[in-house]
Amino acid sequence: MNDLVSIVTPIYNSDKYIKTAIDSVQAQTYQNWELILIDDFSQDDTLNILEDIIKNDPRIKLIKLNSNCGSAYARNKGIELAKGRYLAFLDSDDIWRSEKLDKQITFMKKGAYSFSFTSYNKINDKGVGIGPVLIKKNVIEYSDLLYTNSIGCLTVILDLNILGGKKYMPLINMRNDYALWLSLLREGNKAYGMIDILADYRSRKSSLSSNKLQVIKYQWKIYRFYQHLGFFKSIYYMLYYAYYGFRKY
Repeated sequence: MNDLVSIVTPIYNSDKYIKTAIDSVQAQTYQNWELILIDDFSQDDTLNILEDIIKNDPRIKLIKLNSNCGSAYARNKGIELAKGRYLAFLDSDDIWRSEKLDKQITFMKKGAYSFSFTSYNKINDKGVGIGPVLIKKNVIEYSDLLYTNSIGCLTVILDLNILGGKKYMPLINMRNDYALWLSLLREGNKAYGMIDILADYRSRKSSLSSNKLQVIKYQWKIYRFYQHLGFFKSIYYMLYYAYYGFRKY
């Protein structure tokens, strides 16, 4: 019997995309999963769509928050309820390739890895491909990740047995996933990458992550207040972060 994979999906006003995201989970060749949907007080037609979907698949669980609490709180609520050995993340507007879980779990078991990620493809609002984001290094350590976040949240799978239990994200509006990856690697874990493109990341102009000034603000906050780096060391890494960002875009 394959080990259970718990998939956490925070949702807020995602009626245009959520069915496609869920369809990509249901299409997985690896079928022993639970999908934990955390609705962060959506005000559009999202809940009506979800109610129809969850009737027909007992592996899908819907949790409704009573106020808008942000993606970190929603993700942490999903992590809290997760029952699987493996923990994966899929945002409500992103898509997995059908072989993602199968290939990635096999990769992790073969290497006894606690933390894995993969390459992914970027798409626009309409699902049209923008281009691939390929992994640059097969193994990422803490010092590597301080320079730039090269790990896409939608590609990550964690083995909670090897990590020694559940791990949670800091309650910040942006970069909460990156902050968690840094904390895990600071503890001595390594992130192991697969070159395979196993997911599609939807790049939307209206998304929080598209606001570059906000991203820079939270990047600084992570260095100074969550990783407790000194002022000058934080400046050093911020300069590299800006350089990598400029080269990327």
